[in-house]
Amino acid sequence: MDSALLKVDEEKARHAKRVKLRELNAAMDVQVELSKLDSSLKRHTGLIKRMRQSLGTDHRDQILKDIDSLSLEKYIDEIVGATLEGIAKCKTEKDVWSSVEVISALHRRFPTAFTHPLISSLSTALGAPSRAALSALPPEQREKEDSARVSRQRPLLRVCSELALVGIITDGQKRSGGEWIMKVLRELLSNDPTLSSLPLLSIFLKSYSRPYLGLTSPQSKQISADAEPGTLSSATTNATQGEFPTLLHESEELVEQDIRDRFKRMCEGYFDSVSKKLTIEHKRLQDQDRRNHEAYIRSGEIFEDRQQAYEKMTKGYEKLLASCQTLSELLYLPMPSLPTASQKSDSIQIGANAVSGDEEDPLAHSGGKWEDEEERRFFEDIQDLKDFVPKSVLGIESDEKEDKEVTEEREKAEKEKADAEAKKLEEELEGLKLDSDRINERKDATAEVEMREEEPDGTITPTPMSPTKAPSPPLSPQLAPQGPSQLLTSLLARLPDATNRAMIDQAAIDFAFLNSKAARKRLIKFLGAVPKNRTDLLPHYARFVATLNRYMPDIGAELVALLDEEFRYLQRKKNVVKELSEVRMKNMLYLSNLTKFRVVPSHLILHMFKVCLDEFSGTNVENIAMLLEGCGRFLLRSDETRERFGTMLELMRRKQSMQHFDQRQILLLENAYYQCNPPERTPRQLKERTPLELFIRHLIYDVLAKKTIDKVLKLLRKLDWDDPIVQRALHKVFTKPWKIKYSNINLLAMLTYDLQRYHPAFSISVVDQVLEDIRRGLEQNVYSTNQRRVAAIKYLGELYIYRLLGSILVFDTLWSLVTFGHPEGHPLPRQPCPVDMPNDFFRVRLVCVLLDTVGMCFDRGTQKRKLDNFLVFFQYYVLCKEDLPMDVDFMLSDSIEAIRPKMTMYKTIEEAAVAVDEMFNAALQNAGLSTGEDSGEDSDEEGERPQQQDEEDGDTTGQESSNEERTPSPDPVIVLSAQEHLGPSEEAEAEFEKELAKIITDSSAESRKVDKKAAWWDSAVLAPNLRKKRADEGDVDAGGDNNPDSNAVMQFTVITKRGGRQQGRHLLVPAESALAVHTRSAQLQDKVEQQHLKRLVLDYEQREEAEEMKALEMRNRAGAIKIRYVG
Repeated sequence: MDSALLKVDEEKARHAKRVKLRELNAAMDVQVELSKLDSSLKRHTGLIKRMRQSLGTDHRDQILKDIDSLSLEKYIDEIVGATLEGIAKCKTEKDVWSSVEVISALHRRFPTAFTHPLISSLSTALGAPSRAALSALPPEQREKEDSARVSRQRPLLRVCSELALVGIITDGQKRSGGEWIMKVLRELLSNDPTLSSLPLLSIFLKSYSRPYLGLTSPQSKQISADAEPGTLSSATTNATQGEFPTLLHESEELVEQDIRDRFKRMCEGYFDSVSKKLTIEHKRLQDQDRRNHEAYIRSGEIFEDRQQAYEKMTKGYEKLLASCQTLSELLYLPMPSLPTASQKSDSIQIGANAVSGDEEDPLAHSGGKWEDEEERRFFEDIQDLKDFVPKSVLGIESDEKEDKEVTEEREKAEKEKADAEAKKLEEELEGLKLDSDRINERKDATAEVEMREEEPDGTITPTPMSPTKAPSPPLSPQLAPQGPSQLLTSLLARLPDATNRAMIDQAAIDFAFLNSKAARKRLIKFLGAVPKNRTDLLPHYARFVATLNRYMPDIGAELVALLDEEFRYLQRKKNVVKELSEVRMKNMLYLSNLTKFRVVPSHLILHMFKVCLDEFSGTNVENIAMLLEGCGRFLLRSDETRERFGTMLELMRRKQSMQHFDQRQILLLENAYYQCNPPERTPRQLKERTPLELFIRHLIYDVLAKKTIDKVLKLLRKLDWDDPIVQRALHKVFTKPWKIKYSNINLLAMLTYDLQRYHPAFSISVVDQVLEDIRRGLEQNVYSTNQRRVAAIKYLGELYIYRLLGSILVFDTLWSLVTFGHPEGHPLPRQPCPVDMPNDFFRVRLVCVLLDTVGMCFDRGTQKRKLDNFLVFFQYYVLCKEDLPMDVDFMLSDSIEAIRPKMTMYKTIEEAAVAVDEMFNAALQNAGLSTGEDSGEDSDEEGERPQQQDEEDGDTTGQESSNEERTPSPDPVIVLSAQEHLGPSEEAEAEFEKELAKIITDSSAESRKVDKKAAWWDSAVLAPNLRKKRADEGDVDAGGDNNPDSNAVMQFTVITKRGGRQQGRHLLVPAESALAVHTRSAQLQDKVEQQHLKRLVLDYEQREEAEEMKALEMRNRAGAIKIRYVG
């Protein structure tokens, strides 16, 4: 309440200032002595410069002082220009009032020389922009231009509004300038279809609604929603009763009562137009939102162009809504009621029929009027010219009631005419339902009656060629008269190039601004003269006519009459077949498109169909086929024509079965019939799935991405893995990689690897199923499953990358792809195979996909040799096929170049066959050598590669030759040998003790010289020739166990050294002695270690591969390294 009273006080203060300044301007009592005025150029230049900078409060005092002290007569034109520039810098209310005071001071000194040019300049600056110039700009540039214009005109409008209140801008003697301001605003708002000037009206109403419209603030900002726009004055008056006293008496008002009332009605009407546009945009936005929702449900995503269009529409709607709310608050009018989504009767259909891709409810089933959504938008979403063109240009009367009555009368008359035609048509159809003899008897009579009806007055119908030969509109600007005629000529010249919806809609708007009776006649003449070879223009011309027909019905009526006349002429010229075939096609297509836009009355098109059906032969067969293809579906599914047109179709089928047509005509009629009336198909039954299964599919198919894989893994782990239903659903999803995006297959493999830690059996089952699917694809080789097979092969490679299967399975799969189904697994050149024909290159694609996925992993060791061997055979397999298509050839070249860029490519089948034979021979030889070495004795050289075998043989030979030259050594060194069981006797034991004592005695002197830290037995090594000799003797000595007469003994070799040669001597030790037992246990321990070392050497490559893959995985997870496979 306090704020409202404060506003009233502020308004009274502003009114007092305006009245005072108006009295000063009206008195014109400025007394100036010219002799005392300064005329120096410097001060005048400074004043003009200061005025250009701003007329605000900062420079106000100095400018007023200069105006009173300077002569100014010679600088009036510069001052007018500077005043306009200074006004543009005034942003606040104080700056605006300061500029008004400056202009008033200049007006009092120069009421004619200054005021008139200033008002003329202000009128020009506040003028509406040129529509032709704006239409030539792109949309983004147009928005920038509108925004700059509004920013430029905002301070000018505020200053002009004040000038009209203080008596500088006037409409006449002793009248304010209210009408001048109203005309300026009307011109701005009338020529603004995009509502870009709406902020100017909002700015004006915020500051000047009280003096210009007589509005005062009620108790609440808006009156009740039941109030009508026309009752604004009474509503505001009643609302203020008892709240605020009347601000001013009528004699104190600055704007006349009639101007205020007219101004108020103009603003109310404009608000009504904005409200209607807001409602339309709201419905469009809701429809677009619903279509986006349906598209998302059906396809799982919203395309980028659709999303951008929706965002642009939303932005425009929000801007319009904010402007409408501002106007509602300033005019104290209720906002229009906007329907919510829940109030709409139509609902989204999600089900079997919704999968067809259509996005409208009438199209949710196969029997819709339109084949797809694009066709529906083209024929039904027609723009309303009233939203883009002022009503005065369209010729719409202000009295809407009279227009409504006229429209109702016209519709009633048309309906009665249509009913009369329908009754007549039904009567004729009843006659057509008789048997064939009666039909043939009535045919001639009906044709004669029809000819009489067509030519009641005996006038000659013009030939169909006459429209095409009609003089085209002049295209030369020099020959065309200046003004609207020249613009119309330019428009008609652009129409043949308008081959999309946006261009033809813009052409309709442009023609609406040129609307006149003469222009409509020229347009009808032009539209009727479409070249017969430009049938692509007919749908767009029909849309052009449908857009204009709502407000210019004579265009559609006269064009339809012209086409009807042409149709009747063609019926009389049925015998002229070849020469008029293109004209008939153009006529039928034109009528069909106009019918779908509802420009052609339904009774007329049905009558034409009946005429062709009466003479069901020759050219009429083609006419009926073109009508059925063009508008048959529309007529059969429209409520007003379904029954009658269905009857005609039934009669056509009956006549077709009774008459004899050639094969071409039968094909035409069959195609046309089934195009307009396709056979009924049962809707596809959707598989019922549990909510949990739908949730799992949603996670994998929709949510799974690089950023969400951890979240998906956590959710999958939270499932009940003990439930067989859950396991079955997960197994189905994880074993069908073709149902997800191809780029997400690696993510599916990563999920399988992560789940392996917790559910290893599940991962094994996934790998088994993938291998089984690949095998089934090789066995069946069905073309429809090719996409699935590619995804399965890709999935297999990704599973190998994540270590869910070994390289053996990968190579088995590669070899299966090139050998399966061929005799003995060997492809033959150009030899047919039931599952792999020579002209079938799909297996080559599969191999390339698998090589692109895992080929870079096989770059070292035995896996590199395996892949090289396979690539040799793969080249042979490819050469066994016919010549590769270009795309397969490029794919093969890219794949091999990525993994083996220096590999030799074979050109002929002979070269490849020789290379394959050499590869197999080398592989068999290497396999044989490795087998012999693995079965040999345990030695220090067991881990060496086969190619070192020759070196070992050479070493052995050298050892045997050196064994003959060795000499005994006095230093005994005990070397452990293999266990032998010779069974020595007591005499042998005594001999052993004697010999042992002798050896110890002989070596006692030398042993003193030996360094304890480096004893001979710590560093001595048995010579290679002795080891070789003992190995040969071991086979004989090992048979000691079979001697029952001797106890078990162990043979030792004692090495002595004399000079530089070693000499070995055999020594038998009982097996039960401590030395033998200790030696035997040491031998066993050494053998275990040796076996372990052998196993490590054999498994070296496998361990190296595993460690590399583990390191790769850790780097991927820790460092988020993105691996890019080139192939």
